[in-house]
Amino acid sequence: MKVAFDSRPASDPEGIGRYSRCLQAALRETAAAGDELVQTRRPSALASARGADVFHSPWIEGALLHSPCPMVVTVHDLSALKRRSEHLRGGLRLRLRHLAVQRAARVIVPTETVAGDAVAHLGLAREQVVVIPEAAHATMYPRDAHDIAATRKRFALPERFLMWVGGLRHPDPNKNLAKLATAPRDIPLVMVGCTRPWAHELPGVILTGEVSDEQLASIYSAAHALVLSSTDEGFGLPAVEALACGTPVVACDTPALREVLGERATFVAPGDMGALVAAAQAARRPAPAPPAWSWHDAARATWDVYTRAAAGARPVSKPRAARARRGLSSAGS
Repeated sequence: MKVAFDSRPASDPEGIGRYSRCLQAALRETAAAGDELVQTRRPSALASARGADVFHSPWIEGALLHSPCPMVVTVHDLSALKRRSEHLRGGLRLRLRHLAVQRAARVIVPTETVAGDAVAHLGLAREQVVVIPEAAHATMYPRDAHDIAATRKRFALPERFLMWVGGLRHPDPNKNLAKLATAPRDIPLVMVGCTRPWAHELPGVILTGEVSDEQLASIYSAAHALVLSSTDEGFGLPAVEALACGTPVVACDTPALREVLGERATFVAPGDMGALVAAAQAARRPAPAPPAWSWHDAARATWDVYTRAAAGARPVSKPRAARARRGLSSAGS
């Protein structure tokens, strides 16, 4: 089987980029004889010119309205779509992307929570959606004192701190970062991720900017606890990475995080940043082990999705008549 894989998001330092890089590597390592994974930055051209059996877009932005072969799309979360006012500002382009996802042979999501959202908000048939969890990369393990000391020096980190991991390129009300930054605390807060000027206006936090995977593992290992301040998540990969590095996790109570972490994290009421910080400061090591799931497991499950997508017809979404009554807005309602 030949799979055309949209490699455009692989350069993104945030979550979708990490998913793309980790999955591509694992797909190559688990491929059976005769299987071929071909990266492309022009998915429609490659899929048709080289006779691909399946096209996989690892992000919603790469979904094609008219794919030349069966298409698989990964949808990581639908938090923005569930906040209708933000969706309306997305305009026609975003609605067309959602329509393209409806036309996929299979849609991969990281949790049952996102599967339910995809059925409810994108009008997908449940049989069309496949849950394949994500995993911590092999570089995420507890680092020794030498590595931690070098990373502390490189980023001027204090001896004891809380950490938050994610993209800081655009303000996102779902992340509650302004509230997190101003919540009372006794120890510093370090925010790890790519920044834009607005992030430097957050008061009283330490920004590291973009870091390598090895540096991230050292920062996880040095942190007192990881905090997840979002009120909606699709999976919560930083939490799994932190646990792999032995770091306790404290999070706002969201369905996806409950599904992924179970009893491995401490949960507080969504939006209560004071409780989040207090629980994080009270966290104790050792942290529980992360879920027993690897990128090789994810890759094997993904190869199975490719096989099913190439072999059979796409499951039927919500009835065409219902979509017609709602018009194009069915892609985002």
